[in-house]
Amino acid sequence: MISANLYASVWGIYYFQFNFCVVLQIRYSISEEVNEGTVVGNIAKDLGIDKNELKARGYRIIDSSIEPLFRFNEDNGFLYVRRNVDREEICERSSACVINLKTVLQKPLEIHYVGIEVLDVNDHSPSFSEREKRLEIFESALPGARFQLQPARDADGLQFSIQQYKLSQNDLFRLEVEERGEDRKTPFLVLQKKLDRETVGKHKLLLTAIDGGRPAKSGTIELLIEVLDVNDNSPVFTQDAYRVTLNENVPPGTVVVQINATDLDEGANGEIVYSFGKEVDVSLKKLFSIDSQTGEIKVIGEIDYEQTKNFEIDVRATDKGPVPLFVDKIVTIKVVDLNDNIPKIEVTSFSESVPEDCKIETTVGLISVSDLDSGSNGKVSCFIPDDAPFSIYPSLQNNMYAIVTTSPLDRETKSLYALTVIAKDAGVPSLSSQKTITVVVSDVNDNKPEFPVGPQTFYIIENNKIDAPLFSVRATDNDEGDNARILYNLEKNKDKGIVLFLNIDSETGAISTLKSFDFESVETFQFHVVATDSGSPPLSSNVTVNVFILDQNDNAPVILYPVSSNGSAEGVEEIPRNVNAGHLVTKIRAYDADIGYNGWLLFSLQQVTDHTSFLSINSESGEVVALKSFDFESVKTFQFHVVATDSGSPPLSSNVTVNVFILDQNDNAPVILYPVSSNGSAEGVEEIPRNVNAGHLVTKVRAYDADIGYNGWLLFSLQQVTDHSLFALDRYTGQIRTLRSFTETDEAEHKLLILVKDNGNVSLSATATVIVKLVEPKEAFAASDVQSAAAEDEDSHVTFYLIITLGSVSLLFLISIIVLIAMQCSKSTDYTSKYLPEPNYDGTLCHSIQYRSGDKRYMLVGPRMSVGSTIVPGSHANTLVLPDRRKTCEEVRNVSYFK
Repeated sequence: MISANLYASVWGIYYFQFNFCVVLQIRYSISEEVNEGTVVGNIAKDLGIDKNELKARGYRIIDSSIEPLFRFNEDNGFLYVRRNVDREEICERSSACVINLKTVLQKPLEIHYVGIEVLDVNDHSPSFSEREKRLEIFESALPGARFQLQPARDADGLQFSIQQYKLSQNDLFRLEVEERGEDRKTPFLVLQKKLDRETVGKHKLLLTAIDGGRPAKSGTIELLIEVLDVNDNSPVFTQDAYRVTLNENVPPGTVVVQINATDLDEGANGEIVYSFGKEVDVSLKKLFSIDSQTGEIKVIGEIDYEQTKNFEIDVRATDKGPVPLFVDKIVTIKVVDLNDNIPKIEVTSFSESVPEDCKIETTVGLISVSDLDSGSNGKVSCFIPDDAPFSIYPSLQNNMYAIVTTSPLDRETKSLYALTVIAKDAGVPSLSSQKTITVVVSDVNDNKPEFPVGPQTFYIIENNKIDAPLFSVRATDNDEGDNARILYNLEKNKDKGIVLFLNIDSETGAISTLKSFDFESVETFQFHVVATDSGSPPLSSNVTVNVFILDQNDNAPVILYPVSSNGSAEGVEEIPRNVNAGHLVTKIRAYDADIGYNGWLLFSLQQVTDHTSFLSINSESGEVVALKSFDFESVKTFQFHVVATDSGSPPLSSNVTVNVFILDQNDNAPVILYPVSSNGSAEGVEEIPRNVNAGHLVTKVRAYDADIGYNGWLLFSLQQVTDHSLFALDRYTGQIRTLRSFTETDEAEHKLLILVKDNGNVSLSATATVIVKLVEPKEAFAASDVQSAAAEDEDSHVTFYLIITLGSVSLLFLISIIVLIAMQCSKSTDYTSKYLPEPNYDGTLCHSIQYRSGDKRYMLVGPRMSVGSTIVPGSHANTLVLPDRRKTCEEVRNVSYFK
């Protein structure tokens, strides 16, 4: 206050020195922020006005402000501070702050100016408009770049205004201050080093403004420097290498790996998009996909170890900067092999066929096995499980196997082998595959043609067609092709005769004949067929063929008895009178050259006279019997017809007429006419030379029966003989002949007992004894002369007796005797061996026949036989030996016809 007054006084003095006017200006100075009531100055005193006059003269301050800063005390003339004086409020930033007050003395009017200089006090600190200031600086800014900062403000005057700025310690920025106008200092932030947002993205600096006070006051502002990102950083993968393993055959959608990259930039510059590299093959993109946001690589296709064991995928991470930056990385995927492939079998070489005579361990073919898997999964073993004569051996080359034979082959046993080759890997679980290989065994001519076991028998029907195939012989050859192609031919060396009538088809084996066979002439024949294959060398075999001719019903029955002298089927039978019912009138004997049913004869009666009703016939045996006795006085003769019909289809038949004469009974026994001894007994001695040949007539037994018909029909038979092999007796003629020549060992004397019997119902008989003596040839000549004379004498006696006998009976049976003589004459015809024996009662031939060989025995009913018919000594009296011609009916029935 004191200083202020002094200043005012000086100023006032000065003012009055230089200004002489009514207006007086007084100047005071006060410090701002003085308290209220502080005395500014004594205006009355300084104006030289009595303080007492002030009020009277009406001194007042003219101030239009509502709240004046000063007040004047009229009582003491002092000017006081009325309220707080704030220089910065009054003068703001003026360098000199003077408050001019206009005062008026109204009486007299005087105008006085009072100037009050408000002296500045450092009462304000520098301040910034904000507590913090954010600055954004691109990290790409170059060192030396300047960034203007907001200057601080200080309400104080120049002396106490901001004098300097200070920046907190840092390495990146420095502070520069520029003077701009009056009391204005502008700070600048200068970049000293390159910014790196990725290293430090934000910087905090403290800017301090310091005024000129003592002590100085300061104000601070926090500079928040945000380094704006520039896309100056490429993405960086978090891993130096991506190596993963992946099982093959994983399902689509399986995550293989998730790649991750970082970008130190921010915003779009730091946002990363993942993709495959541009050089990634399209095939890989079919197997894998990549998520652009997450970086997950997934399986979208089929992963097969056998196709690709490793994948190297170029992946790329790209930011979203204006000029995108990217980085590439290789993702290595190692595919883990699984046992997902079955072994594969491939036939590398194979023989089309293997000869059946190949040696053991002959290589048939080579096979290779492979497995696309690896390790144990790809280790393959190979074998043949079948029980076949083949085996598999590994070769020197890996996974190669040879199929070889292990035992001899036989095409005829098995010509084709379907070998199942099994390949099995060592994986867990194991996988296997199989392949069927067909091995064909080729033929070798190791089998000759074979006929069925044993001779082949065929049956053909007689009257066959010439050149028509009758039957075929077939041979089989287990070989094939030409080795089994069989040609047939007849073996002519063994069958020279019969093969002239046969022909054989060399290809089919069909046999035809060059003639028609007749069963009645040839019943059977035999020949041989040779079958030869076409192999090299050819093999052959032969078979015996037996052919039997089957009978056809081509022969009508032939009446054997009775027959007339001229050969017609007509006969005469004599029946004793007063026969009983069932008496055998006659037995029709017929023969059919056919056999079986064709030769099975049935007999039937055809009624001719009323007397036929008195007869009955056995349809099978042909026996005609009387149904009642005949009266000789009323019926002496009658006639009937018998039809013999075979059982063939169609049946053939023949008939016979029988004339029946009623005769007396058989009451006369045979009488031996020769030999007769001197004492009347039927005994004689015959001497024959020892050197006679077989068939020599020894003697002839002669006998006579006074009866007629069957009663007088005599038959001769040998009852006893010393040696059965020496003599034979003709049963009809009574001739005794030698069967063979005599030897030195034969006895000199032989006794023969001959039985002579008639054919009456109750036959009567007589016996004769002939003693045959063997003599030397000279003695025989002498004996023969004597014997010849005796024989002639006996013949004359026999003739005489016959004449007497015939004459005695001729009166009563003249007609009958004539017919009988005629019948006897007709039967004197020599029967040849073409006649067959008597049929049995069933119309067939007798049963005692040995098939194809041996003796056949026939019952003959003819009254005479040829000299060639002989009776075997020791046999039945009515047994005749004939040549072999017929089979028995029973045998025929048991023979199956050729079909």
